Amino acid sequence: MTRGERRKFWTGLAFVSPWVIGFLVFGLYPIVMAAYYSFCNYNVLQDAQFVGLINYQEMLEDDVLWKALYNTLFYAIFSVPLGLIVALLFAVLLNRPIFGRSIFRMLFYVPSIVPLVAIAMIWLWVFNGDVGLLNYALSLIGIDGPNWLADPAWTKPTLILSAIWMVGGAMVLFLAGLQDVPRSLYESAELDGAGAAKQFWHITVPMVSPVIYFNLIMGIIYSIQELVRPYIMLPDGGPDRSGLFFAVYLYQTAFRDLRMGYASAMAMLMFFIILLLTWAVTKLIQSRIYYEGA
Repeated sequence: MTRGERRKFWTGLAFVSPWVIGFLVFGLYPIVMAAYYSFCNYNVLQDAQFVGLINYQEMLEDDVLWKALYNTLFYAIFSVPLGLIVALLFAVLLNRPIFGRSIFRMLFYVPSIVPLVAIAMIWLWVFNGDVGLLNYALSLIGIDGPNWLADPAWTKPTLILSAIWMVGGAMVLFLAGLQDVPRSLYESAELDGAGAAKQFWHITVPMVSPVIYFNLIMGIIYSIQELVRPYIMLPDGGPDRSGLFFAVYLYQTAFRDLRMGYASAMAMLMFFIILLLTWAVTKLIQSRIYYEGA
């Protein structure tokens, strides 16, 4: 390596050093310590005591944990695909030359930047079984709405419905992807007699498939880590723990019960679940993702 190359190397390293230091301190170090504490009995107030696989053995027998994991996976299975579909449809509609398009884009995006605590409080009012806005609207057309947050059959659907309101971020990414779809493809399809539905399925979807893949992976990660809304809307998990999410149970275990060792084991389980789901989704759809020039 010449003197000039060494200078470029150290200059580049100096520029990336803030990110590297931040990743090591706030990323890698917490992961390594969580992995270590998962094998310990640790309550923050005393030194950690190594106990081997006891925390992992306890997880196998923890009915509450498996209930929370089931609730979380149920939520992810329905909320992520539904959110992707709604975001893509909104993006397609707002990509058309309609009056006030910029205003509509802003209105659809704003909910995604509102603090989650405020969003949770809004939905608590909307889904209130007695004085909620949604049940009042249903009563105007003669429908007796359910007690959304107090009925075990409706807690998870309620959280799924409230999640759809925050698809603005995914919608903006879809809009960016739609800007790169060549107009000539649609014109050729029209000349061949393809209707709007065929154009959407055979042109729009393949061309924005990288964005679909990105939003899908991020949606899986966010849904598995969902904490604020279920924690505020359904404290203690709701009736029969039907709305207890994995991240909420992890938080309660760590900061309410001060069982940091067991919570670290739960965090490692969450990490491997996300890793497994990401790998599985990538394997399933990687052959269907279109990259221009690939």
